[in-house]
Amino acid sequence: LGVSVWPGVGKLAIGTTHSLHARTARSRNFPMATDTKETFRWPPLESNPEVFTDYMRGVGLTAEWAINELYGFDEDLLGMLPQPVMAVIANVERLAKADDRQRGDAALVKPGLFYMKQHEALDNACGVIACLHAVYNTAAGATLPAESILARHLATASALDPAARAAALEANVEFQSVHKAMASEGQSAMAQSQSDVRHHFVAFVLVDGNLVELDGTKAGPLIVAEGCTDCLRGAVAAVQQRLAAGEYSDRLSMMALCPAMN
Repeated sequence: LGVSVWPGVGKLAIGTTHSLHARTARSRNFPMATDTKETFRWPPLESNPEVFTDYMRGVGLTAEWAINELYGFDEDLLGMLPQPVMAVIANVERLAKADDRQRGDAALVKPGLFYMKQHEALDNACGVIACLHAVYNTAAGATLPAESILARHLATASALDPAARAAALEANVEFQSVHKAMASEGQSAMAQSQSDVRHHFVAFVLVDGNLVELDGTKAGPLIVAEGCTDCLRGAVAAVQQRLAAGEYSDRLSMMALCPAMN
């Protein structure tokens, strides 16, 4: 329920370097294809910044924004990203899913914060849900052309509660059509069944001076760090902490919503 995929994740080196392998070195985690292929309502996306940037620009993200890859946790690698980083999207394998889904607080949902749930019909939509959480809650959402899919969907969903927002996305045939086209892009083998899907996308954004994790499978938004002014380094610290605690496997990837490089 509600998980997406990174079929070819760069494995985190939990040594002194804290580096992620480049995308070209990522391995494939899927078993061999069989004669029976499960049909997904929302197929899983590859955790690939080019795919995500093309997807979001295809539905309305303007060219001044792009989604870039984090290559590691070292400061020199973080410094390669265009600043300021508006949001971080992490693709992780949760090792304690039941506990993770209990986190968050529905009471944190308030006007001005876009948060949506992920129900069963949005089977592997967590990649696009993470993007919606990233775009709609940052300056990138303020530059959307009025006629774009993203802007029109926000106009429909903004007044709804988180569960109704999930239903609105499921009913958005135009959005789903773009999603299915983008799910075939990338370098990795496609999932054959839901059992192949092991990874899940979440978004980290700054809200009222706090770093907040937005994940539609949780109970609500989760305040990760109070008094945070750096979304990138705050999100990296949170992921490192969860790796150290054994909550995530060491097969993960991270991307950032940033100004586009000229």
